[in-house]
Amino acid sequence: MPLYRDFSDDNATILVWKYDESEELDINELLEPENAEKVKDYHPKKLLEVLMVRKLLKGLKPHSKILYKEREPFLSPKDAEVSITHSFPFAAIAVSKNKIGIDIEKFNPKILRVIDKFTYENERGFIPENNAPAFYTIIWSVKESMYKIHHSKYWSLKKNYEVKPFELKHLHKISCRVYDEQFSDEFKARVEFFDDYCFTIVEE
Repeated sequence: MPLYRDFSDDNATILVWKYDESEELDINELLEPENAEKVKDYHPKKLLEVLMVRKLLKGLKPHSKILYKEREPFLSPKDAEVSITHSFPFAAIAVSKNKIGIDIEKFNPKILRVIDKFTYENERGFIPENNAPAFYTIIWSVKESMYKIHHSKYWSLKKNYEVKPFELKHLHKISCRVYDEQFSDEFKARVEFFDDYCFTIVEE
């Protein structure tokens, strides 16, 4: 299987695969029976993304399954934490001793249309106008990665997630947090670029 990138560290195995048409992805071999109903109406590309993640998992933990509880993926047997992400033609998986969130996003200027949905105006002062799409894509992706650690459908990427100011030349320790009135959980995000994509990793 053609591995595209390996971002593993001391705590986690983090792998990215880029789809290759020559690769055979057998749904009967790769997909967990428990997820058959979940994917039955998926677009062919989305189904490929799901199967790519399973192929990556087979190489790491051949006897494990990815199952879901309230849309949140978990490993069965639950002997490690898992996070998955995909944006065709890429798919990625992280398997870790600790909670982890990963996310992949394509850089796209259209993100400027939706910045009010995931940032406040007072969060934007450090963002240069000439490179705004890149900065907002990183912010969105970091917040998505944090969401996968603090999974809750009631929480808002705008109200409960913060990414502190950063520079493009320092992307491996971006300060960020999940918070509400009672607590603040601080993290350091790691950001990688490849093929017009942004890939973010947040580890507990």
